[in-house]
Amino acid sequence: MIQKAKYLLVSLFTFATMTCYSQTISEDLALRLSHMPLSCISQEFPNKTSHLSDGITDHKLTPSELHPVFFGCLDWHSSVHGHWLLVKILKLYPNIANRDSIVGLLNESFQLEKIKQEASYFGKYTSSSNYERTYGWAWLLKLDEELKTWDNPQAQKWHKSLQPLTDAIVKLWKDYLPKQTYPNRTGIHPNTAFGLAFALDWARTTSDTAFEKLIIEKATGFYADNQKVPAYFEPDGSDFFSPSLEVADLMRRVYDPKTFTRWFKNYYEKRSLERILELPVVSDRKDYQIVHLDGLAFSRAWCLKGIASHLLNQPALSKRLKERADLFISNTLPNISHDNYGGSHWLASFAFYALQ
Repeated sequence: MIQKAKYLLVSLFTFATMTCYSQTISEDLALRLSHMPLSCISQEFPNKTSHLSDGITDHKLTPSELHPVFFGCLDWHSSVHGHWLLVKILKLYPNIANRDSIVGLLNESFQLEKIKQEASYFGKYTSSSNYERTYGWAWLLKLDEELKTWDNPQAQKWHKSLQPLTDAIVKLWKDYLPKQTYPNRTGIHPNTAFGLAFALDWARTTSDTAFEKLIIEKATGFYADNQKVPAYFEPDGSDFFSPSLEVADLMRRVYDPKTFTRWFKNYYEKRSLERILELPVVSDRKDYQIVHLDGLAFSRAWCLKGIASHLLNQPALSKRLKERADLFISNTLPNISHDNYGGSHWLASFAFYALQ
């Protein structure tokens, strides 16, 4: 059954991408991907809370007691972007076959009192103001952005309920950025460029010009003078981000096409560019860390597509970047399956974001 499911998944993908560089997401594929967050958002265990205990009382709290909404899907951030995926799918396909299940789950999650409890967690314990900085913060703002831009009465109710948590995250980020002296150039959760890219999207969508200005100042301060980035060392063994590509994906948001093209020309040497265009090798998808490399294929794909769209007068390079993005997606999508919780609890979100 698993092999059959994988075959159907890749068949749907192939059908959806017959026109080069113009992936569209079929409703059948969206349905299949939606089953993954639907099945794990309410699944409390296994769980990685990443909670630093102040004492015996909070040490004994279960994941759902710490986080009444985002307790499933192994960890807080995966639950958040699982919610984003369901919102996005419902937004694109309002009559999808499992619509009632999605709506029911989102109604259960986006209850004001539960969201207030989620917001109160940040700052409640010794290090909780650092909790999920900045990966989880970024996905929370992407979720908020998706709801805000959806002209639908139910979505606007959900968006309104989410505001206590959104406000808490934005405040934390605004307090933190002036203190952040150095960027995190990692290929996992604390990656600064990824977080700033999503935060910049949100700031522009909500017309938060002060936040936008702060993000741009930090981005240019961290990355404007970066040249000959040593991407030939990528990836590390558990990366789901390309540190170098995440920077480029951020800077194409910061710069106009002419400035970005000039910056990008000096950013990669040939051996580094060739390295990040190689398909990541995943030796064991049952390993919760090694399977991160499937996520790397998807995140590389969305970065490459964004970069290609912003290059000025570089048709050959843009074409090649898009071709590699397509290759990363088409080779990785069939590997997402329900039989591997290490991947299924989060990879559907990465796949969908790469496809869109």
